[in-house]
Amino acid sequence: MYHRWILRCLVILMFLGAVTEASAQHESRKPNVLIILADDMGYSDLGCYGGEIQTPNLNQLALNGLRYTQFYNTTRCWPSRAAILTGYYAMQVRRDTVPGYIGNGMYGVRPGWAPLLPDLLKPMGYKTYHSGKWHLDGSPTRSGFDRSYRLDDHDRYFCPRLHAEDDRPLPAVKPDSGYYATTAIADHAINYLKEHAAQYPQRPFFEYLAFTSPHFPLQALPEDIARYRNRYVDGWDIMRRRRLNRMKALGIVQCELSPRTPGVPAWETLTAVEKRKWADRMALHAAMVDRMDQEIGRVIAQLKAMGAFENTVIFFLSDNGASAEKMVRGDGNDPNAAPGSAKSYLCLETGWANLSNAPLRLSKIFVHEGGISTPLIVHWPAGLKVKGQLRSNPSHLIDLAPTILELAGGKKPNTWRGQPVPPAPGRSLVPSFVNDGSVKHDYLWWFHERNRAIRMGDWKLVAEQFNTPWELYNLNTDRSETHNLASQYPERVKQMEQAWNAHMKEFRELAIRDMPSEPVAQGR
Repeated sequence: MYHRWILRCLVILMFLGAVTEASAQHESRKPNVLIILADDMGYSDLGCYGGEIQTPNLNQLALNGLRYTQFYNTTRCWPSRAAILTGYYAMQVRRDTVPGYIGNGMYGVRPGWAPLLPDLLKPMGYKTYHSGKWHLDGSPTRSGFDRSYRLDDHDRYFCPRLHAEDDRPLPAVKPDSGYYATTAIADHAINYLKEHAAQYPQRPFFEYLAFTSPHFPLQALPEDIARYRNRYVDGWDIMRRRRLNRMKALGIVQCELSPRTPGVPAWETLTAVEKRKWADRMALHAAMVDRMDQEIGRVIAQLKAMGAFENTVIFFLSDNGASAEKMVRGDGNDPNAAPGSAKSYLCLETGWANLSNAPLRLSKIFVHEGGISTPLIVHWPAGLKVKGQLRSNPSHLIDLAPTILELAGGKKPNTWRGQPVPPAPGRSLVPSFVNDGSVKHDYLWWFHERNRAIRMGDWKLVAEQFNTPWELYNLNTDRSETHNLASQYPERVKQMEQAWNAHMKEFRELAIRDMPSEPVAQGR
């Protein structure tokens, strides 16, 4: 009897082992997912989107993947990250301004029903990794990430004081240590991939690689700066025109060049000294994008070395348009320091933001096209049947979560930790991998720093602040928003304004549904 019991146990264990192995093999067939997020990179900075910056690794991904030409972000760092990782508009999950309750969504706390993607992917067998900027509420390891390198010091590329691994603080980096943030972020991503290959070879992974580059301060490695020293001496006016011509040839846009942002002088009115100073400034931005591409190349090499490249879906995009902001934080700006060094603190500013976002209008924080448009590259050798094609399907960050969940073989749950999960506004982009225009939105919506917009079909209604009149554009013929049609179509303006207001009310009600009745006090 005893021996018979032992035999029965052995049979059960062998059966369970076979089931476990089959489950692991099934999970290994699921695609890995890698999101690569740039910070404050313009719509046309990449070579494959018409820019003159050297980005061979991203260009190669585009050549063998898909490029989306009408993909949108939220125009700011933290709301974009919330939209990517939750699949909701940032206001819905309190990660952007909720009028009367949250004055600045940077400090808002997500509702309990709004988990991040890694928490949703882990039950599907995924190991999850984060490296780089966070800018969300909560912490990475408490939000579903198995490993995390978190860089919270956004003012120092060479010697950050605030960074952590697996949410445990790391020592401040000493000056002249050889640390550079873009390289360090890639190093940690590569280390997690190596660890994954060694410990979990049968499991799919989700890696969220969030660079801080090329966000200000413009700090870059000397060898990268040298490559662009004389690249921008022709100035922003001529180079914007060149970018537009290349973009038209690539099929990215077919529109006019938007006017220079008010306050930006014509390049030819500058003195020789001013031209040199400004040419050096753009060289820093280009050097930072170039270095990011180099580090992406190292991550790709690791994917290939571990045999994961073919079945990894790579998404590359930017959290907002290039920045026209001008500020000094961190250690201040030493005017005698070499531009781009650790002791300098320079910003791109408006003239060059016009180039980075060319041919589109305005920049980060605004919800005109220059602020909310981003390149999106999708690369997946094992899954994409076509390569090198463009996709004009209007889409948004809210679409990434449902896309990734569909690829993983799952979907957003109806309840989360006992709370009902509201319907999410995003749509899976998987059909667009095959057919352009196959993913339909009734509308796309924006609200940030009182700037507001809604897109319905080819029509876009947009305004700066609440006290300025609405502008109306047909983006099919006027992507650069140069011909305001509001006076010609007053009924359309009225209908779209009503739609914008209805969604504002809907999103606000969702955000405050389980909040305290008193407004949240603000402070940093």
